[in-house]
Parts: sequence; structure tokens; C-alpha cells
Amino acid sequence: MITLNKDWKAGKEFSILILRLVAGFVLLYGHGFGKLSTIFTGQEIKFFDPIGIGANPSFYLAAFAEGICAILLMLGLFTRYAAIVLAINFLVIFKVHFKDGYEALELISLYLFTFIAIVFAGGGKYSLDNLLFNKKR
Repeated sequence: MITLNKDWKAGKEFSILILRLVAGFVLLYGHGFGKLSTIFTGQEIKFFDPIGIGANPSFYLAAFAEGICAILLMLGLFTRYAAIVLAINFLVIFKVHFKDGYEALELISLYLFTFIAIVFAGGGKYSLDNLLFNKKR
């Protein structure tokens, strides 16, 4: 007979996997691919300067977060670091769109707190972090 406690632990690990995969994929597909494509095809960068470092550096940081870190998140590789970068990215987005009201902030807040939760949870059992760096194996 399977104990309830064991089932909850398995569910927790599976939940972290689902959260990482869905958040990473939706972000990568909706934002990351476009930004990375702009860089790799040499298109003109049209972006704003939300943190005062210039439009191009801001774009490259956003592309790194929404492209590369989203991939790392899905793989569960350097998960906490990727989630920290993504949380910072969404803090900036939250700041930029704060004046736009609740409707603009709803999805941004979901992303932000998803990434904060992943910072605390880590990649979980089903991650490359666990496979490569877990010393308990």
C-alpha cells in the first residue's frame, strides 16, 4: 500500500517539473524566441531603456533572461540561478508596467512569483541539477 506521505512527495517533485517546463516554454515561445531571433538574424533592435543602461544592453539582458534562462529552467540546469535572473527581469517589467494597472500586471505577477517560487524550490528531483550535482546519489 502506498502511503499518503510518499504520494505527496512524488507529487511535489512532479509539480516542480511541470512548473519549470510550462513557465519556461511559455516564456521562451512568447518572448525569448523572438528576441534571440532578432539577435541572430542581425535585425535592428527596437527596445526601450528601463534601467538606464541603454536600449541595446537592455535588450540583450532581456533576451538572455527570456531565451537562455528559460531554456535552462526547462532543463533544470542551474535552475535557481536562472530563476533569479528571470525574477529580476520580471521585477523590471513590473516596474515598467506598474502605471498600466492591474490588467497589465496580472500575468507579469504570475511570472514573477512563479520564478520566485522556483528560486526557493530549486529544480527538483527531475532536473539536470539533481542528475549532475546531487551528491546524495
